[in-house]
Amino acid sequence: MDVRTPATSFFAGFGDAALFAFKAMRLAWTPPFEVSETIRQVYELGLRSAPLIAVSGVAVGVVLSMHTRASLERFGAESMIPAGLAIALVRETGPLTAGLLLSGRIGAGIGAELGAMRVTEQIDALEASAVDAFRYLVVTRVIACVIAVPILTTVMNFAGMLGGFLAETTATGMPFHLYLKRAFSLVGISDYVPATLKTMVFGFIIATTASYLGFNTESGTEGVGRASTRAVVLSSILIIVTNVLLVRLIFFIFPKAAGG
Repeated sequence: MDVRTPATSFFAGFGDAALFAFKAMRLAWTPPFEVSETIRQVYELGLRSAPLIAVSGVAVGVVLSMHTRASLERFGAESMIPAGLAIALVRETGPLTAGLLLSGRIGAGIGAELGAMRVTEQIDALEASAVDAFRYLVVTRVIACVIAVPILTTVMNFAGMLGGFLAETTATGMPFHLYLKRAFSLVGISDYVPATLKTMVFGFIIATTASYLGFNTESGTEGVGRASTRAVVLSSILIIVTNVLLVRLIFFIFPKAAGG
């Protein structure tokens, strides 16, 4: 007789997912390494996501610049718009926006791909051929995401600054060199490095969550769609919650990032 309740099922699933993530983390550091497959996944998950990130970054930069101008004009501080935009992008807006966009693009893709492989028994065929399916399918995607997400976050930051410049030069005719000088006047390495490094955690969350759901897909094609949807939803929620904890940790380890 099945005596499981929704609560026990939730915690059992959470425990399985945690063990799945720890296994992926452990195997990522132990040979053999699937180098060629990892490089392919960096291209598929990272480079192919660059247009989405770049276009979104420009749009976010334009909107942030317009909102910042509307606020700072009240205090006669229009000259601080580039610096304020750069700080907002580098510290929080860029990393979080990139993480959420990639949870949709990458998370859905991994969940659907691995889910389809599970229901069509391709994963079973790999294991029958003496291939470590977990290492080949999961670990390579985890490593690729951990590498790609910080790089894409940097693309998001610079695209956002470009969008801010377009908005500023349209409004005031500010030249590009002056915009860059003002934008980076208050942004230091203590702002960029911690905020960008935390996106490695975002990449790990996206890859492990989507891989877990795809790797354990059931119920045929319906299960594939469910895995894809859940991958996006759960990874987005985990990124938002984890971001709160990471920001607090960054402020503790790097007091300058908090203005201290």
